[in-house]
Amino acid sequence: MAYQRVLTQYINEPGSYTLDSYLKHQRGYEGLRKALTLKPGEIIDQVKASGLRGRGGAGFPTGMKWQFVLKDTPKPKYICCNADESEPGTFKDHVLMERNPHLLIEGCAIGCYAIGAKVAYIYIRGEFYHVQQILEAEIEKAYKAGYLGKNIFGSGFDCDVYVHRGAGAYEAGEETALIESLEGKRAQPRIKPPFPAVAGLYQCPTAVNNVETLCNVPLIIMNGPEWFSKLGPEKNGGPKLYCISGHVKKPGVYEAAMDTTLRELIYDERFAGGMMDERPMKAVIPGGSSVPLLLPDQLDIPASFDGVQKAGSLLGSAGLIVFNDSVCAVWLAMNLLHFYRHESCGKCTPCREGTDWLLKLLMRIERGEGQPKDLDLLFGVSNNIVGKTLCAFGDAAATPVLSTMKLFRDEYEAHIRAGACTLPAPWRAKHAMAGAH
Repeated sequence: MAYQRVLTQYINEPGSYTLDSYLKHQRGYEGLRKALTLKPGEIIDQVKASGLRGRGGAGFPTGMKWQFVLKDTPKPKYICCNADESEPGTFKDHVLMERNPHLLIEGCAIGCYAIGAKVAYIYIRGEFYHVQQILEAEIEKAYKAGYLGKNIFGSGFDCDVYVHRGAGAYEAGEETALIESLEGKRAQPRIKPPFPAVAGLYQCPTAVNNVETLCNVPLIIMNGPEWFSKLGPEKNGGPKLYCISGHVKKPGVYEAAMDTTLRELIYDERFAGGMMDERPMKAVIPGGSSVPLLLPDQLDIPASFDGVQKAGSLLGSAGLIVFNDSVCAVWLAMNLLHFYRHESCGKCTPCREGTDWLLKLLMRIERGEGQPKDLDLLFGVSNNIVGKTLCAFGDAAATPVLSTMKLFRDEYEAHIRAGACTLPAPWRAKHAMAGAH
């Protein structure tokens, strides 16, 4: 039976973002109404039974994260929705907030009730100004309709949802850096432990969840955990949004179950529709720019957390960036390191200094001035970053170098040997040094 979209079924209809559309097409706020007839622990048990895993990148079980939130404390508790979405190649949360914001608002309210919180903050990426306007307007409608605020549905449960606009820092996507930014500080990661579940926002128990993760919560409450877990492979259930970009015919956001293969996502007409200009595929980054590349012979795997991990990469944010055979591996790594060098928060020395050195080495090789010893130096600098920083940013920054060196070392060697890129790619004359400026 063909997969039926549930997160994005109505997003292309006019006014899909409005409360009227949500109430008409998606049984809007009936999940919240049902949740308020249950005990908070029962909601957490349902989310755990569903197998919902965080859609922000790590894939950590959501119910377990909620269960870890400290209960026996006089302090208030918080839900923080991570809507920063700064991972290159990722634009799914943007679509949900822009086209189906009430699903997120309802998910925030149910999450608050489940962990004993009364306040949720949606931390939105600084560049999403138009999305913020939509969110805030629809939140106001939810208040007026009685879905937020005091004594929701006469249950005695109070819930407020606020939108906080960040300042465009990639690092704010890390949960403790997001919390720091919410508190008015620089977006830099905290030392863990304590984890946010014990001491998060304002040193109070906090659950940080991704937009897509929270959007799945009303669906679980309405349809049951068994329905959710059966959408996809074991331990990888539920609907999933995939962002497909690069050299494909139909880039965009596509919804599917996680038993769909990477090959289907890239080549099937239901999704990206194959390679642009019919050029051969060279590689794909399957989970946003911070995960290892996969080759064309590795595409016949489920596009799931476990399936992609078994293939040697990570599903991450499910941002598939597809490259054809014209792309130079050295240029690719250099371009990504330009981003990571710029976005390093500077707190950890290995990351702050290492990303700068990696970019300088890659630029030198790309210019045709590289030396054979530079390859060993790239490895050395990368390995002095990996596993030596407070958050996963350092590992992410070193991954483009380590992955391209592993799969396309011959291109690095050719650059050094020939003093230039040996790939016949006309676009390089225009774009080769884009990462240098």
